[in-house]
Amino acid sequence: WYHDNLTRHAAEALLLSNGQDGSYLLRKSNEREDLYSLSVRGKDSVKHFHVEHTGTSFKFGFNEFSSLKELVMHFANQPLIGSETGTLIVLKHPYPRKVEEPSIYESVRVHTAMQTGRTESDLVPNAPSLGTKEGYLTKQGKIVKNWKTRWFTLHRNELKYFKDQTATEPIRALDLTECSAVQFDYSQERVNCFCLVFPLRTYYLCAKTGIEADEWIKILRWKLSQIRKQLEQHNSTLSS
Repeated sequence: WYHDNLTRHAAEALLLSNGQDGSYLLRKSNEREDLYSLSVRGKDSVKHFHVEHTGTSFKFGFNEFSSLKELVMHFANQPLIGSETGTLIVLKHPYPRKVEEPSIYESVRVHTAMQTGRTESDLVPNAPSLGTKEGYLTKQGKIVKNWKTRWFTLHRNELKYFKDQTATEPIRALDLTECSAVQFDYSQERVNCFCLVFPLRTYYLCAKTGIEADEWIKILRWKLSQIRKQLEQHNSTLSS
């Protein structure tokens, strides 16, 4: 659960996309060499706490611990106070450095890794996949079969689309737990199209390039597989 040079923004995206209440990870702070940041998810936000390494111990607020393991064990039972909200957070779920996520790199997150000074191509194999994606896609209308460009965001199990990137309210939010399939679609006159199959409607979307369409399909399929796994686990728990 130590993620070394992970940025604050990337830590928030990882914990919000794939974590749960009490998920946490440790990373280097970009403020000082002797500082670490403990990023912890509580409800729908991520709090960041400073941990100072003195050389012989780890200082956290007024507490001092001989090891990080001791610190984590302490706060697994003694809640942290989530600053201005007063939310109590307990360290329950370490977020592993290696986690089962889509093996694609979302270009929208490039800026979080670019701070290392390397080029985008250097980062592709090693960049964390955050389980989120956003970008423009062209969508076919439901009644009038015209095509309009919309801004799409994928976060957790929701695919939302907006009039454009500046819009604050989505036109619609699609619940992926109700989606049965995502696949390339060759029935349209346009290229780079794919569709999402829902009980009452099939959504037809087109990307600018085949690579981009493939990335959307891969991450959406991964989301569906995760949803199915969670459902199977839930059903097996109920049956047992």
